[in-house]
Amino acid sequence: MSRHLILWPTSRWMLTISCVCLLLTGAWAKPPITDGETDPVMLDLDPYMIEALRNTPGTGLAGRWGPTGSIVQLVEEPVFQAMVKKHKLQLFNGPMIGCVSSESVKIWVRTAGAASFQVICGSAKSAVVETAAESDFTGVATLEGLTPFTSYEYSLVLDGKVIKKDHFRFRTAPKTGQGAKFAITFGSGARYVPIHEGIWRVMAGTRPMAYLGLGDNVYIDQTKHQNVQRLHYYRRMLRQEYRELIASTAIYAVWDDHDMGANDSEGSYGLDSSWKLPNLKVFQQNWNNPFYGIEAKAPGTYHNFRVGDVEVFMTDGRFYRHGPKSAKHQGADKPFTMLGPVQKKWLLDSLKKSTATFKVLASGTMWHADADKGGGDSWAGPKSPFQKERDEIFDWIDSEKISGVILISGDRHRTDIWKTERPNGYPLYEFLSAKLTNMHSHGSRKEALWSYSGKDERFWGQLDFDTTSTDPTVTFRAINHKGKELKAFTLTLGELNHEAAKAEQKPPVVKP
Repeated sequence: MSRHLILWPTSRWMLTISCVCLLLTGAWAKPPITDGETDPVMLDLDPYMIEALRNTPGTGLAGRWGPTGSIVQLVEEPVFQAMVKKHKLQLFNGPMIGCVSSESVKIWVRTAGAASFQVICGSAKSAVVETAAESDFTGVATLEGLTPFTSYEYSLVLDGKVIKKDHFRFRTAPKTGQGAKFAITFGSGARYVPIHEGIWRVMAGTRPMAYLGLGDNVYIDQTKHQNVQRLHYYRRMLRQEYRELIASTAIYAVWDDHDMGANDSEGSYGLDSSWKLPNLKVFQQNWNNPFYGIEAKAPGTYHNFRVGDVEVFMTDGRFYRHGPKSAKHQGADKPFTMLGPVQKKWLLDSLKKSTATFKVLASGTMWHADADKGGGDSWAGPKSPFQKERDEIFDWIDSEKISGVILISGDRHRTDIWKTERPNGYPLYEFLSAKLTNMHSHGSRKEALWSYSGKDERFWGQLDFDTTSTDPTVTFRAINHKGKELKAFTLTLGELNHEAAKAEQKPPVVKP
């Protein structure tokens, strides 16, 4: 009997249809990686949580409690309660620093069951916050009345018990107009890989002001099972090295395809798809952003914030993305878009209003036309349906004479520097970094100013800002998992303004 499977035409069609259905529903979600685990907490909890929330025999990906399963059910199980007690995990996830201003900060936590907590920082105290099942046992406390650009230590009081760790610290932002030097780190491509999780501790040791998660912050690849989504967040936030980073660094995040839905996914227009609001709710419960979209009819992960004289615009290129794939199923007559009309208007208006010296425009996918795949899943290129919208944003920067704009991006598993020439403005520089913990690399690109894939390395991007000089600077640094600097590239504000660009574009004076 032949060992080869022969598919008759009908079988081939059935297999094709089955594969498409699996891809659309995310039933082929990547399994959690557990090889090489050494963290004592994860060695105990990880197998139990994976089985309970994802791999229960006979349930597909539904786990014991179906697509909405969560820690709310876990806390009812004696086995879970015993592990919480053993590892002192009443503070289950967090704390996570966020929304840092010159005078305030917000601190997020998840508790192992309903609890009350308070944050104490010197003489400053937050209000007492209650966690409950409705919020997946999460809560956010606010500290106010702090001093600009100052380092602080803090403690938590959880159900009357004081919790204090060496990494419970943060620094407030400088005031607007206050010259300062600080770093903002960023990255993407961060699947939970036990043997690679040490990079978070190395990054935390550099004491950045903030970290920007540009999507693919965890690899869920599952659109319709919030139980699986929550599992991946629980896992990452239980890991000690990551806890040290988020407890000491302001964290801001948007999602990309692997943490919103499936690979190269598109949310399309509106909120009618049944998965959209439930998935956004899970995202909101696991991050500490200043806001999630600007109005009820167009929520999302997009937001902006300011650190001194630097403003960051975090764009959501998935939730309202409408490309050829979406057009096959809905809205065939609607224009292609990466952001959707409401988010795009918000971005253009916010850029115009910004008085910041530097404006960082962040995207989960690449801006440059040569960055990869012909633009099939990014902003520009021969295969991209979104270049018209990208050019509209770039033209707006030129027409409104918005200075100090730099671009950052994720998605491709490497680190790059790109330059997009502008006929009516200054060049736009893009810094890509997207291999924090992932195991494989994408090849480097000869078209870039600099491109590095680092087969056996992981890395993050870092923006060092110096607004103390008469011509402020921003330096991009690519730093690997051992803390080694791979590349440094500095720009001055003088290079990122329209007057300088106009002067360079003047024809040379011909002397008689």
